[in-house]
Amino acid sequence: MIVSIIIVLIVALVVIALWVSAVQQHKEKQENERRKELTKQKAIIEETEEALMNQANIPLSENVIRVLQSRIAEALKTMVTHSPTSKALKSRLEEMKQHISNPVQGTSSESLALPSNDKQLVALIQGIKKLRVILRSEHTKGRVNSQVFTGEDKLLEKLQLKINIESQIKRGISARSASMVGSARQYFEKAYATLSAVPYSDEYVNAKRQEVERYLEEISVELKASNASALKKKNEQEQDDLDVLFAPKKKW
Repeated sequence: MIVSIIIVLIVALVVIALWVSAVQQHKEKQENERRKELTKQKAIIEETEEALMNQANIPLSENVIRVLQSRIAEALKTMVTHSPTSKALKSRLEEMKQHISNPVQGTSSESLALPSNDKQLVALIQGIKKLRVILRSEHTKGRVNSQVFTGEDKLLEKLQLKINIESQIKRGISARSASMVGSARQYFEKAYATLSAVPYSDEYVNAKRQEVERYLEEISVELKASNASALKKKNEQEQDDLDVLFAPKKKW
């Protein structure tokens, strides 16, 4: 009898130990998942805040600013859900709700100033690309209606085109001023190819295409004149050499 009781107790202890272990593993799994979700939402907030801070360099419309603010608010809501005792997160969420309720002032693409540094220019283009990815992600999640998404994405696409074209033209003009005609022509040809590949036509595209065509025509005329001058000089040099070769020899 005693042996049976001991066996039952041992089995019970084993079962309890297994249950405790399973519960502990489940809690650890939940905690790991909670931490992963918090890390994910924190990364979303940091990425979105960076996009908002880029307003000094990238013109942002009121719609885009609202989308970014709402994205941060949604991430904070998720973090509060996973950390309901965090006063800091709740405070940040309330602050963001206050920002959303306040009026915002968007900036026009006309205010865009191209950086002179290539590294800054690349960072600017990357910032616009990242912004378009964020908008597409929010649209996919149903947080941005299709009309707003299509309109804002088109504006950012045109802004990206403008930066590309203006920088190529600027480089072409600079190379031409430095008498680097070949390099200048390459820059203008690249700008022209980009404009020709645009699937739409508007006032900016048409104006810039005409401007680039004019630069290419001027360079073509310059190169023809330069080649003609070089050929003339070469012919004159060859004629001089012939004159020396066939000139009467002097008698001493």
